[in-house]
Amino acid sequence: MKEIINYYYNLDLLEINEYNTYASFKYNGEDYYFVFFNRTIEELKDLIDIIYELKIKGIRVHDIIFNRYNSPLTKVGENYYLLLKLNIPKDEIINFISMCELLDKLKLNNHNSKLYRNNWGELWSKKIDYFEEQINEIGKDKTIVLDSFSYYIGLAENAISYVNKINKVIGISENDNITLSHRRIFYPNINLNYLNPLSFIFDLEVRDIAGYLKVAFFNGEDVLLDLSTYLKMHKLTPYGYHMLYARLLYPSYYFDIYEDIMNNNGNEEKLIPVIEKVSDYELFLKEAYDEISKYTNLERIDWIIKKNTFKWEHL
Repeated sequence: MKEIINYYYNLDLLEINEYNTYASFKYNGEDYYFVFFNRTIEELKDLIDIIYELKIKGIRVHDIIFNRYNSPLTKVGENYYLLLKLNIPKDEIINFISMCELLDKLKLNNHNSKLYRNNWGELWSKKIDYFEEQINEIGKDKTIVLDSFSYYIGLAENAISYVNKINKVIGISENDNITLSHRRIFYPNINLNYLNPLSFIFDLEVRDIAGYLKVAFFNGEDVLLDLSTYLKMHKLTPYGYHMLYARLLYPSYYFDIYEDIMNNNGNEEKLIPVIEKVSDYELFLKEAYDEISKYTNLERIDWIIKKNTFKWEHL
């Protein structure tokens, strides 16, 4: 990998760190990542435009470095890679307030971008169908997965039904902000991940908010306070409030670990901290419902409301 980078980017590197899907190195005191490219060419064109716009707005997003043939992509074997240069310290944390403010920096005025995602119900349904087929084929020896899988499939189906109903009853409007978002939000929310253009998409602004709240919850943060702060800072449409709750319902925090286990043969025990917080997260969903309901007439998920109301009344 070092020889490839040296040749295509006219660098004279003494050493690099190599991993499965990327390599990292320092050059002139700055951090670089040579990463596997898993987007389409059409998406790449939009990403390059986004980097330019963000830089105009003063956001120091990672640069895509073109190779000696003036191409952003470099072929290695049968795959394509690109070189990213980081412009700020990679481990610097983007806090929740800063993340909320950044959501306003770049909005999609039309829906023509190849990076626009708006079909959550359909995407989630396809994932669930695939997961159910997968576990029947290769998951029969995974005890922890088998014991927990049905619950999270049920929770996902709740989220899918919720989205589909709200799309039919309310529907998206021109007042719903489509902003620069991320395929995944990680915790801690460091620059290395958050300002990586390969993570960028356009979606409702609540996508990133819900993503952060979920991962932060399972890392011990008081996310109800964060949710309250966000709702005071940002006025949403009725559709936006419902989509925020739908994303909190969808258990991406479980499925991300599940996919790692099934695809990379990861350790099943990674699921245990999530499973142990089932009741706590159900309570958070009830509290989140109460908080969001201060701003709109939020559609209920009866079993969550009744189950956790009973708990509070009998403490």
